[in-house]
Amino acid sequence: MDAGQPALLEVGRIIKPHGIRGEVTVFLSTDRAERVAVGTVLSSPKGDLTVLKSRPHQGAYVVTFDRIADRNAAETWRGTVLSAAPIDGEDDTIWIHELFGAAVVTPDGRTRGTVVGVEENPASDLLVLDNGALVPLVFVTAIVPNAVIEIDPPEGLFE
Repeated sequence: MDAGQPALLEVGRIIKPHGIRGEVTVFLSTDRAERVAVGTVLSSPKGDLTVLKSRPHQGAYVVTFDRIADRNAAETWRGTVLSAAPIDGEDDTIWIHELFGAAVVTPDGRTRGTVVGVEENPASDLLVLDNGALVPLVFVTAIVPNAVIEIDPPEGLFE
């Protein structure tokens, strides 16, 4: 990767073929629907794909890409991770890839664990720490990507 280009973010995954004309079902791991807007280029381990058409479908999107011509071709793309550069103006966004491996620290300087996962939760996604503790993202006050996450937890969270 060129040093002047931003790191790509995982934005979705091709789940399965949809129909016989090369359409695929894409699950987005972002709430930014413009990731599958016509003309958007998404990167994958198999090369770049350009969105020709897309429409919402049952919590995902049915997408036609330039390089997937029929159902047989679509089947070979099943499970493929799709990535893209960050969208401008998202400076205050917390990116999942920036959380892994970071030490979670409270205001008193105490390290509470290292992030090993993130769980979806309706109220607030949860940081999963190496010691089994769960920390809601709403308590995050600052992040140094992949290094330190400062939190301001309520009394009793770690008891």
